Amino acid sequence: MSVSSYLARRAAQKERVRILYRRALKDTLNWAVHRHLFYQDASDLRGKFDANKHVEDLDTIDRLIADGEASYNKWRHPDPYIVPWAPGGSKFTRNPKPPEGIEIVYDYGLENNS
Repeated sequence: MSVSSYLARRAAQKERVRILYRRALKDTLNWAVHRHLFYQDASDLRGKFDANKHVEDLDTIDRLIADGEASYNKWRHPDPYIVPWAPGGSKFTRNPKPPEGIEIVYDYGLENNS
């Protein structure tokens, strides 16, 4: 394996691990009811990632990432918290655009004396 392909594969693996950790951490916040519970769960999650930090074999790293992604998909929260104004939130498109053909006049009854 050439050095450039090795470095490219390692960079891709680091990106996948970063994305997996970030998703898992955000999902941990969905499961925790209180912040003190979240902090403990987040610390445990970080410990799981740090336990495999020393692995150097590329195939082993790929297997660990695949196992982590499978575990994340298995234990993902069924009803995650969504910020109210984000897509899927309770306030998203609460006041949608009016349908085509309806004109809204914003002069509020002012007369044009021109």
